[in-house]
Amino acid sequence: MPIALKEWAVTVRALAEGEQLVTLRTAAEAGKLGDEPFFLYPTFEQQRMDLIRGSHQPELRRALEEGVWPDGDPPLHALGRPGAVAQPDRVRIRAWAEVAATWTITDPRMVLELSPFHVWTPDYAVKRLAWRRRQPLSVVLLRTHRIPRPVTVRVKDDFGGSSPFVEIARELPFEGTAVLAPSEFDRAHEEITRIVEAGVPAMA
Repeated sequence: MPIALKEWAVTVRALAEGEQLVTLRTAAEAGKLGDEPFFLYPTFEQQRMDLIRGSHQPELRRALEEGVWPDGDPPLHALGRPGAVAQPDRVRIRAWAEVAATWTITDPRMVLELSPFHVWTPDYAVKRLAWRRRQPLSVVLLRTHRIPRPVTVRVKDDFGGSSPFVEIARELPFEGTAVLAPSEFDRAHEEITRIVEAGVPAMA
């Protein structure tokens, strides 16, 4: 069965639009991504408005399009409260990705340096580090592709929980167009490499 990586719906949207190129994962999670492509599975329950940069908060509304609720979309005011939006009955899978590179970071300020390549606030990295205090974070560069037509899949009870992956019980095509042209992606790869390998200088 196809494997999908769980990400906030707004993050999936940003990855599928080429507005985000990296994800943050624990080193253990990053190691499990491996070399095989995987789909991007949008989640809503833990999505937090306060951890999305102001310039991209309007995308939270568009991200509701990634889910299908039996009683219609949740009210917009719920987007500002963690846990106020429940996972829908069905979600739309619109993209798949493969790992292009991985780096380990220990300083959350690195996320600020990488802000051109994601939609989160610097506090997002602090929260991630707090969730897994004994595990360093990995910056994972993803080469993302949009599939020709979004596929709607039913959400199962076992899709919740702490696992970052779900198995989708239907055939999905690893087809579609890369969100960035090869030359544009290569330039971004070089810049991200430069930022990560330079590190963040110690505070005076």
